[in-house]
Amino acid sequence: MRVTQVALRPTEASNSAGRPALTPELLAATGARYSRSNEGLEAILSRIDPNNLDKSVDGIFKMIDYGHQSIADMVPIALFIDGVSMWLAYELFRISPTAGGQESSTRYIKLDEEGLLAPEELGVEDGDAWQERMGAAFLAYREALAFWEQVALDEPERVRIPAGVNEKAAGRMRRNFAFDRARYFLPVAVRTNAMLVQSARAWVGVCQHLLSHPLPEAVRCGELIREELGLCAPRLIKHAKKLESMAAGHAAERANAQKLSGSLGTGAASLEVLLPSGSLDFVADLARHDNRYAYLGEGLRRTAVRFAWDGIAFAEIRDLNRHRTGTKYCPLMPVGFYAAQDESPKAVQWQPLGERAGKLASEKLLSGDPAYLYETLLGTQFPFEHTTTADKFLYEAELRTGTGAHYRYAKHLRDVLALWYEKFPQTRGLVLEGSAEPE
Repeated sequence: MRVTQVALRPTEASNSAGRPALTPELLAATGARYSRSNEGLEAILSRIDPNNLDKSVDGIFKMIDYGHQSIADMVPIALFIDGVSMWLAYELFRISPTAGGQESSTRYIKLDEEGLLAPEELGVEDGDAWQERMGAAFLAYREALAFWEQVALDEPERVRIPAGVNEKAAGRMRRNFAFDRARYFLPVAVRTNAMLVQSARAWVGVCQHLLSHPLPEAVRCGELIREELGLCAPRLIKHAKKLESMAAGHAAERANAQKLSGSLGTGAASLEVLLPSGSLDFVADLARHDNRYAYLGEGLRRTAVRFAWDGIAFAEIRDLNRHRTGTKYCPLMPVGFYAAQDESPKAVQWQPLGERAGKLASEKLLSGDPAYLYETLLGTQFPFEHTTTADKFLYEAELRTGTGAHYRYAKHLRDVLALWYEKFPQTRGLVLEGSAEPE
């Protein structure tokens, strides 16, 4: 595992224009000075010693001894996090709702056993037997990938390659088609890379969460993140430490997952809508909505929405989890396994392996082993719920059913959109629902 802080630097155009360049903490300190002065930026910067920026930061922070959290909010930090499990990458995005970022994609990268984290890094006790189980999962992944690659060749209409596309692009579409349907057998313990950009305040919260976690992988990541934060925001990370309240919260969430364990999910969607007071006209709200980034009216922006599925694959949860708005809820107890069997009956040949993985994970969860998560695969299903506002929900539905969208989460969003249309039939045709695939 490696965590690397990447500093931002001014562009040549900024330098040529004589624009100031500040360290992250000096940027925050200069912004903080605004609350005690209306002199403007130039006057504040005139007091900064360019030959001793740390002294300048300390001078401002000494005077402004308040608002630690609000100051830390003004410190942008980019971290690149290499070699974490797919579960930990999910967790990083889950606890970073204000972050922008990316993760290595299972749609473009073929993975193998070399990418599996060592059991001792994960806190897995039966290491040899666990590695055998993960090896069986990778074998199923390779077999499924070969199967779907052949389907893409034998049944080109399934891939829906547009007319006139050159062979290089067609090959990429066939590859995406196969990767998307084989990925369910990948272990969540396989390495991935993620980068996130957010404020020092948000990173401190991430450290508190990870350093309080029962899994050694999470703790190690928290330690490395804290070290990197010390390079660019050393004065603002004194609270980046283990919190007993956070540790108790982790235990409570695990107990809740134990209590809910044993149920099965069918993928059924649900939708709740809380309308604001006053008259509403969703048709008018959508009148100028000619692409998913376009204007949406205030009625939709004021409408609260909670949408959920009683069980969807972790592969899809990883993608849906990265939507930054609102609150996501995902109790991590297995409720079944998805193996793309609805895409081809022959895919059920690997289904028992996934079901056994989920059953063993559930048994370990009930026994109190926090490393139970590393038994799961990307096809392991969990409940997932997202609470946000209607404009953000419609954006997500349009994005996740649009061109290039993964076929399975497109199906999930269409299911929720169908429930939306039942409540608000006048919006059908105005919401820009896509057909997904190919890219």
